[in-house]
Amino acid sequence: MRLNRSLLGPALVLGIAVLTGGWFFQQGTERGAPGFLRGRLFDQVADLVSQNYVEDVDQEELYNAAIEGMLERLGDPNTAFLQHDDYRNFAIRTEGNYGGVGLEVVEREGYVTVVTAMPGTPAQRAGIRAGDLIVAVDSERVVGEGSSDKAVDRLRGRPGTEVQIGVQRPGVESELEFLVTRERIEVKSVPFHAMLGEDIGYVPLQIFSETSTDEVGAAIDSLRAEGARGVVLDLRGNPGGVLDAGIGISELFLDAGADIVETRGRAEMQSETYRATRAQRYPGFPLVVLVDERSASASEIVAGALQDHDRALLIGHRTFGKGSVQTLYPLAGGDVLKLTTARWYTPVGRSIQKDRSEQVAELSSGALSPFGQLVPRDGEVDLPTVRSVGGRTLVGGGGITPDLTVLPDTLPTEAQQAVFELYKSGGALNRSIFDFVISTLADRGESAGPPVQVTDALMADLRRVLEAAGVEADDAVWRAATPFLRNTLRTELALQASGEKAQFLVQAEADRALMRAVEALRSAGTDAGALVRVAQGGEGAL
Repeated sequence: MRLNRSLLGPALVLGIAVLTGGWFFQQGTERGAPGFLRGRLFDQVADLVSQNYVEDVDQEELYNAAIEGMLERLGDPNTAFLQHDDYRNFAIRTEGNYGGVGLEVVEREGYVTVVTAMPGTPAQRAGIRAGDLIVAVDSERVVGEGSSDKAVDRLRGRPGTEVQIGVQRPGVESELEFLVTRERIEVKSVPFHAMLGEDIGYVPLQIFSETSTDEVGAAIDSLRAEGARGVVLDLRGNPGGVLDAGIGISELFLDAGADIVETRGRAEMQSETYRATRAQRYPGFPLVVLVDERSASASEIVAGALQDHDRALLIGHRTFGKGSVQTLYPLAGGDVLKLTTARWYTPVGRSIQKDRSEQVAELSSGALSPFGQLVPRDGEVDLPTVRSVGGRTLVGGGGITPDLTVLPDTLPTEAQQAVFELYKSGGALNRSIFDFVISTLADRGESAGPPVQVTDALMADLRRVLEAAGVEADDAVWRAATPFLRNTLRTELALQASGEKAQFLVQAEADRALMRAVEALRSAGTDAGALVRVAQGGEGAL
């Protein structure tokens, strides 16, 4: 029986290393003489300051500030001192069922950076997206050290209450404001599965939870019963979660005894190799895995293991690079130290951890796609190479680099500028589109039949609604922004009318990475090994 563990993804809403059903608590090292003397010296200084400084000083604040200053010197955003109340809030956030807006965030350079707005949540419907910087919550600034915890505390709240979110968006000069109504957030692992044509299955995995392995297995079994002879496992935007789920999903496609991931830490107990413990469930079944710059932690463990063992073809963009393990140490008074104690390595020894500057750059820069994603710039990076178990050349250097790099289409520069011009109105753009969609669907009635067609007349109605809401655009801006607005309207109508699966099917044909995956699977037929030959003959950006 495997012990239950979790990973801390780049977002603060997911878990970390867990052991024996609870948080991974360890005792600190024994007090050595040099450290003991230093501790006495610090106590003496703190006592002198608190007793004799010219102004009153809170001694507890002095100690806390000293601890935080020491941890800041480590330069590790994943290491933190959690006071009792902060830890309680942290534990609530990691449970995956809470009152909030559905944002996954990470603190980078003092800014709360959105990793993703979870599909179907209030934040996603409002229009907040990956790369946005949250700078204010209910008019209170949340910038600087500790801003992520402060922001998440304020974003959480009783379902049905409203929260005002101030956002800085790359490429938009003025600050955007979003009024979002909190809901009960229940994170799903596999929200749906679908057939692409008559022969290819599609399984999106949003997070790694305790039920993820069963959900993925059930989805694949259902798709195979419908005639799928290959499957696409979509890990794009998946920030991680429970380690056991990453191990379990890897085991679905790897032989018993195969290495899956290794931890390496300074302490002996922090170093361990995790291996498949059971026969694979889908031997020889062709598999393509989609990844992007928001795939992190457990997503990278699965992608790295399957790529190292030549078991799947990876398509998309180099992953986030969250390859560190955090351990929770209980402290006096109920406080907790969250400390990075090890790093993750793939079976052939690639470090998953990516340089922080690269993580920041890929989440906060790029071009806008017709569907609103921020597409990272695919710059030249000199990275080391290694050999897979079967002898293929793989790229190391942090994150997981796919076999085939396929980026989404982006809007022309003129269209991007037009969209940014529309966003100068702040959250009014997305709120108006959402309200327009709800109104349009209400006018049709519950049994209106086929999906709403986005006609020129409907677009004209949308323009009138936007203008009435203060979203002004001259004819030139409107023409340039129309492809973006039309796609936004199509996908939002599909989502609100029929759910995430309908939204996915609307977008599928325009998804370049997905279409390349389908093409590769159809080329390989029923031969999983043929996918490796696709990778060997087709490296590079498409």
